[in-house]
Amino acid sequence: MTHVTLRAVHDSDLPVFFRHLNDPASLWMAAFVPRDPADRAAFDAHWAKLRDSPVVLRTILADGDVAGSAAVYGEPGEREVTYWVDRSLWGRGVATAALRALLAEAPERPLYARAAADNAGSLRVLGKCGFEQAESVRGYAEARGEEIDEMVLILRD
Repeated sequence: MTHVTLRAVHDSDLPVFFRHLNDPASLWMAAFVPRDPADRAAFDAHWAKLRDSPVVLRTILADGDVAGSAAVYGEPGEREVTYWVDRSLWGRGVATAALRALLAEAPERPLYARAAADNAGSLRVLGKCGFEQAESVRGYAEARGEEIDEMVLILRD
């Protein structure tokens, strides 16, 4: 079993996050991504802004190696969770363990999450962590170049 922990984001994590963001299969599955994921300057500016804001922002470690990132962001009462796990670790429980650890660090409720309606893996992770479907919306998915269905989920307790 993979040992999953969270820690503060280090500068040395950013190149790994950038590589994860530019995996074509991961981009497709996440769907709602930056307009140009390969724009390193925009990526760096985004992360600098995140790291200088009141966001719960963590690096996911799997057996000590950087496996992705997880965060809670937004205004009180509307806060959302987000996570990104390296595709080589999909299906191994890493995202579920990381999200559970993140939820323990951010006890306020409700919390929301969003996932492409066809992202069965992410929807399964969110369900295992207690999120329930709240609504279905349509939004423009940059990675797919079209509007798609998106699930909005809520964690109440």
